Amino acid sequence: MRKRQAKKRPLLPDPRFNDQLVTRFVNNLMWDGKKSTAFKVFYDAMDIVEAKKQDAEKSSVEIWKDALTNVMPHVEVRSRRVGGATFQIPMQIRPDRKISMAMKWMILYARRRNEKSMAQKLASEVLAAAKEEGAAVKKRMDTHKMAEANKAFSHFRF
Repeated sequence: MRKRQAKKRPLLPDPRFNDQLVTRFVNNLMWDGKKSTAFKVFYDAMDIVEAKKQDAEKSSVEIWKDALTNVMPHVEVRSRRVGGATFQIPMQIRPDRKISMAMKWMILYARRRNEKSMAQKLASEVLAAAKEEGAAVKKRMDTHKMAEANKAFSHFRF
């Protein structure tokens, strides 16, 4: 890189759960800079999760964190050109990127669901991911399968 890397800006914890991870998720969820709307969608989704959950001793945020953990990939494939051919090389993912990918996948597949409001879509995706089912978890499985299939090229790692 030509320039030095940008400093990581500290995130303020969210008002309801006092958690930085929630703020990070809401920042990914937000469209057109409408953060208050994104927070409302997230909090409504957490209320729906609270109402629909089966596990009595876990709070809705703990269920959401479990869902996020279930969606987090551990390996991914990266393209690398070696002698005119492009190989898909499996690589470990750094922790920060794991969280980012999990959040983005969860939001993407929540948006693709067929419920009425975004809060309902997000709540359904969270509940599905917490049970290790749903589209976001399937995406993680596919990513892991791809890495497993290309394990033979791992000696090309850079």
